[in-house]
Amino acid sequence: MDQRLVGRSGLSVSRLGLGTMTWARDTGAEEATAQITAFVEAGGTLIDTADVYGGGDAELLIGRLLRDVVRRDELVISTKAVLTPGGRPDASRRHLIRALDASLSRLGVDDVDLWQLHAFDPDVPLEETLAAVDLAVSSGRTAYAGVCDYAGWQLAAAAVWQRAADSRAPIVCAQGEYSLLARDAEQEVLPAAAHVGAGFLAWSPLGRGVLTGKYRTGIPADSRAATPHFAEFVRPYLDERCRRIVESVATAADGLGVSPLAVALAWVRDRPGVSAAVVGARTHAQLLGVLQAEQLALPWEIREALDDVSDS
Repeated sequence: MDQRLVGRSGLSVSRLGLGTMTWARDTGAEEATAQITAFVEAGGTLIDTADVYGGGDAELLIGRLLRDVVRRDELVISTKAVLTPGGRPDASRRHLIRALDASLSRLGVDDVDLWQLHAFDPDVPLEETLAAVDLAVSSGRTAYAGVCDYAGWQLAAAAVWQRAADSRAPIVCAQGEYSLLARDAEQEVLPAAAHVGAGFLAWSPLGRGVLTGKYRTGIPADSRAATPHFAEFVRPYLDERCRRIVESVATAADGLGVSPLAVALAWVRDRPGVSAAVVGARTHAQLLGVLQAEQLALPWEIREALDDVSDS
């Protein structure tokens, strides 16, 4: 699997990342073991998690895998902090440092490669939040820092503040939702990231699973949309606009002799500014489908056609 530098930093990651939002909840230890083994064997390095995934249990599961299944130096470990168990953001210095230390303890490591601010907190001065980022880097707890789900101006403000303060912890990446069904990042976040030299990690590049085509004829019983905790997450992408885009992706896939998943993933992965597409497969079988599709490069005619149909 190809490796890419994240923005203008020296951090190198696989162009596909392994997301763990469902780990320790919908994805158990056996499935997670199979996933991380297949991912590393395919050349994947970036594993993306957060302190709130599974109430912290996702990090605990990764920690067990680091002890028993894969070596620490085989992975680029990314985790996040800011969100509290109730979903409220807390970007205070007190909360962030405690959250990072708790993440390191659950992961069983001395440091992570990338630590991301999981959300913008309008109630805490940005300079206080970024002071915690500086401490995390200067103390060796993380090598690099980034942000997640920031608006374009928030990303730019954080990056410029760090530069003006001559910080040793520049913002090297932004993470946000990006797919053929969700292109809002192109309006502000991707241009801001390019301007400040940050890379972009695309979460949910398969449109919350909808771009795989699994919902074309209804909601499968074993799908995320059939679960109480993910039904509302998927539902916005089951409208008529999204159905038209999914049908276009399926038509392109038929013409190329590949899966709709492969077409949708290749479109995101190779967009300008994207360092990695982070895919959160619930099962080993789903991940194998992602890995098998990873080498597809879309012909420019199909890319332009998908650009047109989804930009509406």
